[in-house]
Amino acid sequence: MINHTSPSFFIGNIPITGRLILAPMDGYTDSPFRSIARKFGSSYCVSEFINGIDIAHGHPHLSNKLTFSDCERPFAFQIFDDSPDRMLNAARILQRRVPDFIDLNMGCSARNVSNRGAGAGLLKDPKKIGRIVESIVKALDIPITAKIRLGWDETTLNYIEVSRILQESGASLISVHARTRRQEYSGSANWSAIGEIKNSVHIPVIGNGDVKSVEDAKHMMSQTGCDAVMIGRAAIGNPWIFAGTQRDEQTEEERFRVLQEHVDAMVNEYGSKIGVVLFRKHLTRYLSGYLVTSEIRQEIYSIEDREQLLDNVRYRLSLTKL
Repeated sequence: MINHTSPSFFIGNIPITGRLILAPMDGYTDSPFRSIARKFGSSYCVSEFINGIDIAHGHPHLSNKLTFSDCERPFAFQIFDDSPDRMLNAARILQRRVPDFIDLNMGCSARNVSNRGAGAGLLKDPKKIGRIVESIVKALDIPITAKIRLGWDETTLNYIEVSRILQESGASLISVHARTRRQEYSGSANWSAIGEIKNSVHIPVIGNGDVKSVEDAKHMMSQTGCDAVMIGRAAIGNPWIFAGTQRDEQTEEERFRVLQEHVDAMVNEYGSKIGVVLFRKHLTRYLSGYLVTSEIRQEIYSIEDREQLLDNVRYRLSLTKL
């Protein structure tokens, strides 16, 4: 759980306690997941990325992405776009919802995002990055942070230049996924580059990439000097990682307790049927090692009722019989 000790670092004037953070992941890190991660010790929360176009013109699912609770604070909305004007407009509108800070996504490698010049596509134009950050910093009265990658590909590794521009433009923190856009999530993350960035700026630097355990996080901080570590895929179905342990170390009763808390939060957020259906992607990770046959997976993934799902999970965890 969260340890109330002295701040580990600051985002602007916001004190941040702890050094492990749930990385924003589209389709996963909604308010229910973020709230659970925060309870276990994630130092702050960031929304799934929000398209500036959706802020300007609306989207059927936008309201869910804008939902957050006070227990998630410090909290940031993360926005992405290729248009400086739309990003500024989105930041202004989102500030009215009183987040603690705004995070700018300049690292998404998804082709439908980066190929339009948004996300990691912005890394091709560092001067544009500077204009975007400077305009938003001047217009808002809350801190602005940015998430980047190392460059578009191995021939354009401009992370030092981009990091210095971010700092000079007024960004309060940089988080770094230590891969290029071309790599997406393949190959190995280059932790040494995180250390280079940390040595080139004086604002906090958050490392990200290939962190699968608390020991990995410790090694990254030791190797790079980064202020904290973002954990993404390894936290799915495993919020215990923010408390310094792992899913495999938990009793069946503890696994069920947290799984039930998570599915209940999903049902409260989305409604009974949709909440259960959307929970399936988390369920796969919570029950890693238990869904061993296609028949078992087909059975449990067909369930749309909360009570039936929890009864099936109890059985899988040998807590009771169906």
